[in-house]
Amino acid sequence: MKVSIGKQLKVWKSVLFALFLREMQSQFNDKLGLAWAFLEPFAFIFGLAYMRSFMSGGEVHTVPILIYMMIGLIFIQSFLTPLSKVANAFKKNKPLYAFRQVQPVSGLIVTGFMEFSIKCMVVFLALITLYLLDIDASMHDPMLLIMLFLMLWVFTVSLSCIIGIATAFVPELSKIINVITRPMFFISCVFFSLQDFAPEYWHWLTWNPLVHFIELARYACYESYGHQGVSLAFAAGTTFVCFFFAACLYHLNWKGILSR
Repeated sequence: MKVSIGKQLKVWKSVLFALFLREMQSQFNDKLGLAWAFLEPFAFIFGLAYMRSFMSGGEVHTVPILIYMMIGLIFIQSFLTPLSKVANAFKKNKPLYAFRQVQPVSGLIVTGFMEFSIKCMVVFLALITLYLLDIDASMHDPMLLIMLFLMLWVFTVSLSCIIGIATAFVPELSKIINVITRPMFFISCVFFSLQDFAPEYWHWLTWNPLVHFIELARYACYESYGHQGVSLAFAAGTTFVCFFFAACLYHLNWKGILSR
């Protein structure tokens, strides 16, 4: 039994590595190659954050506006960009399902890991930029910040799995989901703080888990920012429920995905 399990894990490892190389080749086959995967999101995040800080200046509830914007943009991009790519992994790797060693979840894991690696490099470039600009970026609770970033990725990949399974059976749902996710960029406290609104209106925004992730990330960097209206328990609970539902849904429907 141990030998059999060991062989299966070895085969699965080889499949994941092969899919990873295939993913890299398909995404980074131009002249700029892999570097563009890091530079494009970094240029977007830093450019938009710098323009906002240049126009507004000062601070947002004790957080320097450049850092305030960068935290919001990194988190929202870490959700929106992988969502469609990871969800599309089932369809993208469909020709490979003819090989029994390739399971639908393998493509999901590889695409999610690829996007996670890219965003980690974007965070690294952002930190280097802040250092070169001599901007003091304090860190009140680094463990909380890391935990929030990892939870966001579990939440994103889980939601992508649910969407990927749904669109495998009803392809038209992808158009509806694209329309639904577009406003998330504006209602997730990226450009404004939850504290800018009166407490009686917070419930219109706090149903969105991204609000909790982003606001808590700012609090993790600057304790003075506070965490009024948001909850780590809500973010963790939403992540767990989404992961559990995605795992159950995949277990029940993975054979159906193969036949689609």
